Amino acid sequence: MSAAESIIVPELLRSETDTGFAGVAALDDRRVRLPTGTTVLIRDVISLIRQVAGHDSTVLVLGESGTGKEVCARAVHDLSPRRNRPFVAVNCGAIPGDLLESELFGHERGAFTGAVSARKGRFEIAEGGTLFLDEIGDMSPTMQVKLLRVLQERVFERVGNQQAPMRCNVRIIAATHRNLEDSIQRGTFREDLFHRLNVFPIEMPALRARIEDLPLLVRDCIATNLSEGRGRVQLSPRALGALALCQWTGNVRELANLIERLSIVCAGRVVEVRDLPPKYRPPLDWTLEIKALDPTSVVIPEVEHLTDETALSVLEEVELEREERKEATNKNVMADSLALLPEDGLDLRAHLLTIERQLIEQALQRSRGTVAQAARLLNLRRTTLVEKMRKLGMAQSGEFPPED
Repeated sequence: MSAAESIIVPELLRSETDTGFAGVAALDDRRVRLPTGTTVLIRDVISLIRQVAGHDSTVLVLGESGTGKEVCARAVHDLSPRRNRPFVAVNCGAIPGDLLESELFGHERGAFTGAVSARKGRFEIAEGGTLFLDEIGDMSPTMQVKLLRVLQERVFERVGNQQAPMRCNVRIIAATHRNLEDSIQRGTFREDLFHRLNVFPIEMPALRARIEDLPLLVRDCIATNLSEGRGRVQLSPRALGALALCQWTGNVRELANLIERLSIVCAGRVVEVRDLPPKYRPPLDWTLEIKALDPTSVVIPEVEHLTDETALSVLEEVELEREERKEATNKNVMADSLALLPEDGLDLRAHLLTIERQLIEQALQRSRGTVAQAARLLNLRRTTLVEKMRKLGMAQSGEFPPED
């Protein structure tokens, strides 16, 4: 058993029918890597993968860069009847347009300068298996036409081929971070090709939309680094909480890169907030305290240190902190909006009276109707507040007797 497998123990790798977590699932004594997580979003993705895997339908995987689109594609292949045949991946955005045709369909000797021998293309290499066309949205219009023909007729020709076209038997899984419908409107992507690819769409959620999966994703990244010979890294609850507050524009790939860096610079010790790169550290006024955790449980990479309850405790505290910050931000925005002058002007006196009434009502609500406490909140004398309330029609004369 590898170092990674010794950390990710079978008890925590049950299928989603048991716990919702599926880092690895068993199929015919094979270990299939599925997207990691317990959130509803990722459980829905896993359900779609299982539903479509047994069919030859074309799959279109959508999602931001770094969300794990290739993991999704490999899972579909590994759970399919084609799993014993090749899985071949091609990044359509990384290969120049004039070379992509040869890369996909192969070429004959002498087909172009430098073609000193015949070469199989990815379609031939993937025969009987799955061809994963990553970043299909970056494919040139010319190649889109040629790919459409292959999808329609299931035949292709090597570059420079003078003989009959070759038939192919491959399953196509395409992926893109682009909005293909917008690309169609801009004229950069063919609508007929889109409909050929969009038979069974699966959208990979952004990490920020399923931040509750962060502890499990961190654990998977740690296991991967250990299996590749890098050092053991450990995260304190506060460090994990700080990471949970990040936006993760690079999604799971960004997280994997961070854990790889930490496994090099912080190997063999606990990573605290101060050890994180500056962009991952929380603001100086961040006061999150993880009181729900046992003080001795300060690391998360190993199973005995990361129970589901521990992970939830961390992230519940983080979510509370986030909601408090959001509420404070909304209050600041509301305060700023009070000073905005409409384009057509306003009645300043009436506007100020409205603001004054709203603030007095809030103060009374917060003080549960006690005028003296409301006056202190507004930094006014009680008699001044009573007089203002009378002028605003908020109280009848004689309702507020003078205090002793």
